[in-house]
Amino acid sequence: MNDVKKKVLLADDVTLFLELEKTFLKRADIDILVAHNGRQALELVRQHRPQLVFLDLYMPEMNGDECCRLIKDDADLAGVTVVMVTAAGNAGEIERCQAAGCNEVINKPINRSEFVQAANRYLQVETRRETRFATRIEILYGPSPQRQLGGFTLNLSMGGIYVETRHVLDVDENITLVFSLPGQEQAIRCLARVAWVNHAKDPKKPALPPGFGVQFVDISLDDLHAIRAYLTENDLQPAP
Repeated sequence: MNDVKKKVLLADDVTLFLELEKTFLKRADIDILVAHNGRQALELVRQHRPQLVFLDLYMPEMNGDECCRLIKDDADLAGVTVVMVTAAGNAGEIERCQAAGCNEVINKPINRSEFVQAANRYLQVETRRETRFATRIEILYGPSPQRQLGGFTLNLSMGGIYVETRHVLDVDENITLVFSLPGQEQAIRCLARVAWVNHAKDPKKPALPPGFGVQFVDISLDDLHAIRAYLTENDLQPAP
């Protein structure tokens, strides 16, 4: 049995994205390395030789494309897989990433499915699905803070939430969520993306009530920590 863990380097100057990315790669057989700028990322690649590197395009000290170019120009490191991450996703920035020699480009806001598929493709591993915990919390959702509907959560994880409601939205629609965790005074407000819909007449998952699952897209680090604390410090049951 091969006990050597595969290594993934996440390089981004924004702590929130690093926290979100780490939640997407929760596995016992993956070591996650973290860099906060391009120069640090290059040093970690030289020291640890990770199998996969996610590089943000814009970082302090050294941008991701320059770091990628130095990796690919080094004969000893050229085999390291580099996935560039860019917020804009416009043609010019994609060309800039490709010119640096990266293996792939993905965009922010980070799409969980796209991110995990990239990891699976290059690491040949199956990433573990985050544990969802049964929760029933009143929640407001809608296209903006001024236009919101009400519902209840059915389950909650570090990456998203299931909203029980008959007022479902469209897949890939971006929405604002507002909800308060039990025992915490400060409400959580974040942006999310509708990942899938469970219609009442044609349910995708008949065991679940009508509603939709969402992926957190833009959430503060404090709110992310609050969710983690709530999930780990309470005796919650895993959702079916």
